[in-house]
Amino acid sequence: MIITLMASTLLAQVDANYQAYIEKYKDLAITEQERHAIPASITMAQALLESSAGVSRLATIGNNHFGIKCGKDWTGDVMHHDDDQLGECFRKYKKPIESFEDHSLFLKRQRYAFLFQYDITDYKAWANGLSRAGYATDPTYPEKLIKIIETYDLAKLDTKAKAVEPAEDAPNYEQLWGYIEIENNGVRCVRVITKDKLSNVAKAFKMSEKKLLYYNDLMANMDVLEAGDYVYLWFKKNRADSRFEEHTVEAGESMHSIAQLYGIKLKKLYKLNDLEYGTPAEVGKVLQLQ
Repeated sequence: MIITLMASTLLAQVDANYQAYIEKYKDLAITEQERHAIPASITMAQALLESSAGVSRLATIGNNHFGIKCGKDWTGDVMHHDDDQLGECFRKYKKPIESFEDHSLFLKRQRYAFLFQYDITDYKAWANGLSRAGYATDPTYPEKLIKIIETYDLAKLDTKAKAVEPAEDAPNYEQLWGYIEIENNGVRCVRVITKDKLSNVAKAFKMSEKKLLYYNDLMANMDVLEAGDYVYLWFKKNRADSRFEEHTVEAGESMHSIAQLYGIKLKKLYKLNDLEYGTPAEVGKVLQLQ
């Protein structure tokens, strides 16, 4: 009887952790579906499974919610963790939102291109397809994802996202000049995969470099781009997406990098926070995005 009660208590705790995680990150999963046509249910199920609902070492220390390893092209921060081998290299992020976005970009590789032929609501096809493409070595990976989706009714997330046209055939993003073309905060932009120059982006998209400088709040001498940077191809918005109300400044961030992350005009970000233009970002300060 005591053992049964203990087991019930543990199951209830696991369920509570899962529910809390879903509530906290469901909007990120929905946003990624709108940006990249990846089912929100799949994103959420993978995050829950790979991060143990956010309590894994990779998630708590490295904000890595999908267990993505460094890979040969990764130039960001790293952490080491025992997986298939001891001390393997894993990607490390400043915030969970970066992990969710990187997961979407990771699935835009050629090996996963066939997944985008499936219906956005066919989570079973996506789960089995991820396994066939080699996302995980666990042979029961699809069943685990499907069980999580059905247990927590995650399929409803797929219908909450704004409608997107499923890609007939995903291109080889690894060979597209090192850029991923997406939409952030309703604005067309590209995400830089490897260190590059703004002038190269201008040439690739047949745009004036002067316009790109203006759209991205950059000075004429700011040509260097780092991996992960956003380059907007049109005017940014005055506010962030309604899902994002505030942002806590972390070490290494600037007012400009935060404005780029959320697709907000830099001057508007200063105005929203009653700050004089040019004031440096203060670590720990909560910035209003609306």
